[in-house]
Amino acid sequence: MKELKLTVKGMHCASCSSRIENVVGGMEGVEKAAVNLASETMELNWDESAHSFEEIAERVSGMGFELESISAQQDLFKKNRAETAARLAIMKKKLIWSMLLAIPLFAISMGEMIGLTLPAIINPHSHPGNFAFIQFVSVVFIMFLGRNFYINGIPALLRRVPNMDSLIAVGTGAAFIYSTWNMIEIFLGVDAQMKAMDLYFESAGVLIALVSLGKYMETRSKSHTSDAISKLMQLTPETATLLVGEDQVQKNIPSEEIKADDRLLIRPGDRIPVDGLILKGHSVVDESMLTGESLPVSKKENDVVIGGTLNSSGVLHIKAQQVGQDTMLSRIVRMVQDAQGSKAPIASMADRISLYFVPVVMCIAVFTGLAWYFIGSADFSTSLRFFIAVMVIACPCAMGLATPTSLMVGTGRGAQLGVLVKSGEALEMAEKTEAVVFDKTGTLTHGKPKLTDIELVDNIADSDELLFLAASCEQNSEHPLAEAIVTAAIENKLKPVQPESFEAIQGKGIEGHVDGKILLLGNKQLLEDKGISVTIMDATVTKLSAQGKTVLFFAVNGEFAAIFGVADTLKDEVPRAVKRMQEMGLRLIMLTGDQKITARAIADQAGLKEVISEVLPDKKADVIKDLQKEGLKVAMVGDGINDAPALARADVGIAMGTGIDIAIESGDIVIMKGNLDGVITALSLSRAVMKNIRQNLFWAFGYNVVGIPVAAGILTLFGGPALNPMIAGGAMALSSVSVVTNALRLRFFRA
Repeated sequence: MKELKLTVKGMHCASCSSRIENVVGGMEGVEKAAVNLASETMELNWDESAHSFEEIAERVSGMGFELESISAQQDLFKKNRAETAARLAIMKKKLIWSMLLAIPLFAISMGEMIGLTLPAIINPHSHPGNFAFIQFVSVVFIMFLGRNFYINGIPALLRRVPNMDSLIAVGTGAAFIYSTWNMIEIFLGVDAQMKAMDLYFESAGVLIALVSLGKYMETRSKSHTSDAISKLMQLTPETATLLVGEDQVQKNIPSEEIKADDRLLIRPGDRIPVDGLILKGHSVVDESMLTGESLPVSKKENDVVIGGTLNSSGVLHIKAQQVGQDTMLSRIVRMVQDAQGSKAPIASMADRISLYFVPVVMCIAVFTGLAWYFIGSADFSTSLRFFIAVMVIACPCAMGLATPTSLMVGTGRGAQLGVLVKSGEALEMAEKTEAVVFDKTGTLTHGKPKLTDIELVDNIADSDELLFLAASCEQNSEHPLAEAIVTAAIENKLKPVQPESFEAIQGKGIEGHVDGKILLLGNKQLLEDKGISVTIMDATVTKLSAQGKTVLFFAVNGEFAAIFGVADTLKDEVPRAVKRMQEMGLRLIMLTGDQKITARAIADQAGLKEVISEVLPDKKADVIKDLQKEGLKVAMVGDGINDAPALARADVGIAMGTGIDIAIESGDIVIMKGNLDGVITALSLSRAVMKNIRQNLFWAFGYNVVGIPVAAGILTLFGGPALNPMIAGGAMALSSVSVVTNALRLRFFRA
């Protein structure tokens, strides 16, 4: 299977995107073909042995669209922004001229009805030919300016894949042809006065002008949906200061020319161009644009800095590590772009309807016109007016834009707030979350425990000797508790040595040999499995556990020697964040491998009522599965390191940014700031985006459900007015604009 992300050129409405999905998705070997109208992209997953990419592109080309593969997303993004700006400039020029022609056209056509006195030379009673011809000339110019409706719409209709442009082309074309025929009859002297009153040039001209206005406003609004991406990409400075040679000569170079291991000078006020390691200096760095963290972060030698962040104070010398497309900022941009191009399940209904929408509307329009003419006894011009009104009031664009625009703006805003959402599906599922399960270490706590107590069982050895042995064995372990033991030994000026052998026993602890001694260090179960009784220290264990400390059991040569008390303090924001999530109606659960007493003490400090303790890392996913069997939609919050299976098993995996590389791979949502405030932001954002999507869908469906019958003349059956085609066209033009404008409100979201 091969996966590609592509740009799709030539789409004009949801009918276009749905048609491409349906045709390509129906090809043999194609597993996924997801088209996003708002971002004009397509995600394609297919079996190359069934079809080559060229064959798929040719099939799409046959429908009037063009596929292009994306090689460098950021370069493509800049190119698309430039193309959109150029397109908007052209649209604006055409729109101005269309309006300058449409306003006098309307005034001439409807002048007498609105109380205007027309010059005698174009008066319909004295000079009906001049009256008709000046309207004809005006509308021809307007139709020329709006020729894309015909260039795109008529071929699409002939290929039997009509779109919104087809509706406009047929509706205005019918009005133009009918009016042109009447103008010819005026010049031939056939009922000239009556025919002059039966012209619809203004309907065609004003319709094109209004729809062009709507298209311009829609395109302009859509261009703002990617503002967040644009701001992220602007964080990388254009130039950097390279330190060359042993003399460290300063040289300004473009940021894209930086290579790994280059040495760079970062002055106060400079943005850091790449991810790197501080070799010299200390400073305070503002990471707010990437993590959402408002407070600057102190940095010193051997600390890592992220490209795009702002050096606030001191001078830094850094060594470049990740450059170009490998920097954290580039990966974040790619992730947000992928999320913006994805689809939420809620869009499926609108996609299915959009596929058949335009043909159905055309059938309704034809039926309406015929019904009024043959059954309703209306004259031809009245029937034509109803036909045109139905054709131009229908708006598949509003349905097609309802979901992707909200997703694009919402995921972009999330990135600005330090919340990276990987897909629309994850965002929708987050809104449905009923239970949130928290890993303890690194999620609720700082993840950097400290050794607080050493309690000896007997006088086998003194505390320094036992700490030396334990640290020597633990220095090969990556577990935070091991780090606490090693750090304590170094602080006590003990020098751990390399163990003669070392084995990590998953979920229990470690076994090793140091100075010829067999060492066991871990939880109670580890020692009991080796037949070592630990009951002699039960009272001490209970006391330490009640204080929220993790107890490690230590045995030397098969004899119980000591217990170590290690404390991992709660993050400051946790009690407040837990209370807020409880107010949001969520069921909160802490999941940990700690003993029950220790786990309960930490949970009480956090304000959590439910605790599931003594769970091995490989069993955490089973806990999630059990909760799902209760019918709950479960979000798992962890650091992405040993929580990956549980994050993957949960309906929504929320990974804390403290383990950023693994978190990006394993989480559906990544919290860059690494604290629970980000979880609240993510869940609140999901609710805001889904509410926005539902508002858009309600408006899009409601507009068409109400508008089409009104345009068909249903109100006239009850003595009400008929809908003028120009008003119908104006309403259609504004419908998609209202959807995009509503989505843009998410730019100002705050949790």
